[in-house]
Amino acid sequence: MIFKPKTLDFKLSPYTGLTRESWLEACEYLLTGVFNNIKSIHDPVIMPRKETEVTYPHKNATGAQRELEVKAEIFEGLARSFFIAAPLIHSKPDATICNYKLRDYYKEQVLRACTKGDSNSVGSYEELQELTGNKDLYRAFQQTVETCALVVCLWSCKSEIWDTYTKEEKDVIARFLTSFAHANTVPQNWRLFNMLDMAFLYKEGYPIDEEIMKDHAQTILNYYAGDGWYRDGHSFDYYSCWAFNVYTPIWNLWYGYEKEPYLAQKFEENSNKLMETYGDYFDRDGFTNMWGRSNVYRNAATSSFDANMMLKNSTADPGLARRIASGSLLQFLTREDFLFKGVPTMGFYGQFTPLVQGYSCAESPFWLGKAFLCLHLPADHPFWTAKENNGTWEKLEGNQVKETVLDGPALCFTNHGANGETILRTGKVVKNCKDDHGMWNYSKLSYNSKYPWESAPSKDVEAQQYVLQDLTTGNYEKCNVTFWHGKKDEILYRRQFFNYELSKEATWMQAVNLADFPVSHGIIRVDKLRLYRRPISLTLGAYGFPDNGTDVIKLTKGNAKAIILKGHDFTGREKQLAMTLYDGWDEINLLHSKGTNPDSEKSIIVYGKLTRRKQYGYEPYIMISQVITKESHEDFSEDEIFPIAAVQYTDKEKCGGYGPVEVTLLDGRKRRIEFEGIEGNLQL
Repeated sequence: MIFKPKTLDFKLSPYTGLTRESWLEACEYLLTGVFNNIKSIHDPVIMPRKETEVTYPHKNATGAQRELEVKAEIFEGLARSFFIAAPLIHSKPDATICNYKLRDYYKEQVLRACTKGDSNSVGSYEELQELTGNKDLYRAFQQTVETCALVVCLWSCKSEIWDTYTKEEKDVIARFLTSFAHANTVPQNWRLFNMLDMAFLYKEGYPIDEEIMKDHAQTILNYYAGDGWYRDGHSFDYYSCWAFNVYTPIWNLWYGYEKEPYLAQKFEENSNKLMETYGDYFDRDGFTNMWGRSNVYRNAATSSFDANMMLKNSTADPGLARRIASGSLLQFLTREDFLFKGVPTMGFYGQFTPLVQGYSCAESPFWLGKAFLCLHLPADHPFWTAKENNGTWEKLEGNQVKETVLDGPALCFTNHGANGETILRTGKVVKNCKDDHGMWNYSKLSYNSKYPWESAPSKDVEAQQYVLQDLTTGNYEKCNVTFWHGKKDEILYRRQFFNYELSKEATWMQAVNLADFPVSHGIIRVDKLRLYRRPISLTLGAYGFPDNGTDVIKLTKGNAKAIILKGHDFTGREKQLAMTLYDGWDEINLLHSKGTNPDSEKSIIVYGKLTRRKQYGYEPYIMISQVITKESHEDFSEDEIFPIAAVQYTDKEKCGGYGPVEVTLLDGRKRRIEFEGIEGNLQL
């Protein structure tokens, strides 16, 4: 059953109709699914799961490892569902779901989780080390993540739960938190978990090691890459938005403003810098793009808007922030496939195993509960009282495109007025050449808010990825590393390597130089092969297209070929995609697939293919293609499908081996692509 809000106000919220009361109803909707699976008020939050091959507790885990995973799952279920329950408890202290009084349930379960020897105990850091035989003194445990969720929730319903514990009960919880706060952690966003644990303890009068706190905090600050984004491990992804830019404002409130004003000021500046462009990261409907790891967290990425409003000098636009938060909430809660037995699936929409990671369990998706932290803001806060506005989307006219380029995190996103979609192009990507999952999450040529990434439909074709086959060995290679050059004269330049390995020099690896620019409904690519051996074949797929009955149209004009798809997504929404191939390609075709698309069981990928046979022959290097999309069945015009009037090469053979390539569009605009010189500024 989909979420159907009872309270709507389209005067206050002209785009979504949602109000603060609507959000509380959404809490009740999600928690009803949770508590329908809990038989007794004394039972932990252990949910049914549809996927059992990847997620934990892993089916082959035994002994101490099995016990570790069971304890971690209990704590994930408790802490992450508490993200949703805590603001509801604070707003409605007597809230009851499935005959369970939420305040009583979470008060009991939190204390039991922290109590040594209890059947629902999740174990202190020292207990978990003992369970593993103290084999790794630097080991971190999943519980560290959940302690942070726990303290945030205890803060957000402080008067209803934390303040009602006895001094002895608080001491039990504090000892548990202290064990993780001061223990080893993972050297990336996890440091924030320790920081929040210590900050909560400090605020509540318990002793902490301020030297450890300062070490973590300075490290977090130095992960900052600019433009509001932090680097997490090697990657840039939503952890910058639902971890770094959520926990640092809370840390400022609890500790930083008082104890570390310099660090607090920097964290505030970084959050405000994110707010300058983050609204344009979402599409006209407020949809969140499927990108990066942990996609099961869905709309949690909107939580950084709310966190910014905790700062002393917040710059977030409250009307836009609520519009995006509500739009992204509806993106997921209004789909019939979102829940499995009342619980969010292990997927982006419905169950989608290709995106699932081994560090997740059935309760992990409740991290999306971070989006509900906005409910800690009182009813008279501007977040709830300002009229919804749609920011950039209210200013884009007709076929206008707004492009935002952030060199720090290597992100380029375009807002397309013609179809309301936001397209993301990324760089500074490094994944193992065997890590298909990592490449799907980070190495796609572009990510579209209305066309979530598709996993591998076959060994030789991928959506929005180049796939190269060495025709001598028969081996297939995909691009696992993306260097960023940035935007120059309206063109975004990047380079992707196939099967990149540090043990090889760059000249001994196949690569493709990327050059692309936006048009009203999508992206035009003017890429260049950078090969050291042939013969090879190469394919390039468009976005995966949901196949729920699809019309296929094939067109040609001069040397250009196009395939247009018309159909509907899982929800019945009209969809249309066209891929056009120009110079450099031999053929255009389509591939039917099953089980590789997050939206629909069946899908279609339109793709181009080429072959280069001469080891050192002067054959075409430039590959020109376009993918455009529309959220309706209104026909694309011929000029939109075939937008190029002329292509001018420097070399007389018109292969594009050297010199600029100038593309003239039918509307008179010219785009000059010049790869020479990008070698001096390729960034990872």
